[in-house]
Amino acid sequence: MKRLLLMFILMVSSPIAMGNDINIGVYRSHNIQRIDFSYYEGSYMIFGDTTPFGALLPNEFVSITRVGNKVELKKGVRSLGTFNQVTLKPTGNHFALRLRPRTPVLKERKYHDGFKISSGKKGLTIVNDVSFEHYLGGVVESEGGGGKPIEYYKAQAVISRTYALKYFNRHAKEGFNLCDQVHCQAYFNKLIYTDDIRKAVIATDGLYIVDTMTNQLIDGFFHANCGGQTSRSDYVWREEIPYLQPFKDTFCIYTRQATWEKRIPKVQWRNFLVNTYFYPIEDSLYKQVVYTFEQEDRKAFYLSPHLGIPLRDLRYHFKLKSTFFSCYPEGQDVVIKGRGFGHGVGLCQEGAMGMAKHGLNYQQILSFYFEGIQFKHYFEKMFFNQSPYNTIDF
Repeated sequence: MKRLLLMFILMVSSPIAMGNDINIGVYRSHNIQRIDFSYYEGSYMIFGDTTPFGALLPNEFVSITRVGNKVELKKGVRSLGTFNQVTLKPTGNHFALRLRPRTPVLKERKYHDGFKISSGKKGLTIVNDVSFEHYLGGVVESEGGGGKPIEYYKAQAVISRTYALKYFNRHAKEGFNLCDQVHCQAYFNKLIYTDDIRKAVIATDGLYIVDTMTNQLIDGFFHANCGGQTSRSDYVWREEIPYLQPFKDTFCIYTRQATWEKRIPKVQWRNFLVNTYFYPIEDSLYKQVVYTFEQEDRKAFYLSPHLGIPLRDLRYHFKLKSTFFSCYPEGQDVVIKGRGFGHGVGLCQEGAMGMAKHGLNYQQILSFYFEGIQFKHYFEKMFFNQSPYNTIDF
């Protein structure tokens, strides 16, 4: 009985079980010097350090400006002082604010829940203190867009939650957990347009994925379109991951990003290969094939591995949509005919959407793209991690 009671306490006190906070640094690709926060949904309490300054109500805004290692807080045009941190706390659930960077001027965003603003090294550090539910809603809509099948949204919600848990403290030294950029997860707004995403996040609440070999959280990599075949992880990041094996995927091959074409001047192509990788252009055999490359199945290197020319480097240098391409010379150009969009590792978003349209559920979709995985729930994790506390007496 004591153990069951302890398990219940652990469950209800866990951050994810209660939907408590994750701290996300937003506008991290910019050095913002001044930003305005205004009413969008519900009222907010305003604090300069620990001093309260009343509520932010409809038709009101606060302006926060970086001043050295502190921030100046204004309500409307009236200055309220200079502080180490300004905090905006919602007075209820599901409230949201409108954010308008003024220096520099950037596109407006809207986010749920609270904010903490302080002075960083080069600009304001703007942290969204947000519930996991609201965070995942914004991530899934930012990453996947609207109008998709709900089982796809469920799959995206599970891998996005798994990714957030795995890298929860990636930016801890900067004062927040994750940021809004794609190397964490794109988070460019609150959930706005797609109610099915909210339903999908709630339906999969607490679920995450582990690798059955190690019982560790997986890297939930995903990309727009694999072009009909996913990629080995070591083709992209020099690390082979057992649950990310390449395979054929026919669910994405007739979608809008399945194929692409680009033309590159021969001289640019040749100079890059010769100057960067010492391509043996003087060798008569290699000179004949410098512009010709066939790739029926995914490869890691251009022409031959012993030349040491990674396809990923060609992709980044020439801004190609993927490494899954073939090429041939035509006139003064190299014609690149490619398949897919993105790195090709893990879940193919357009393939997952196709699977959902064919009636497969989110667990079937994720098990198709990630080999040897197991679905777990946060409550289960709390139960199996309770052993150090077994001596507690109630």
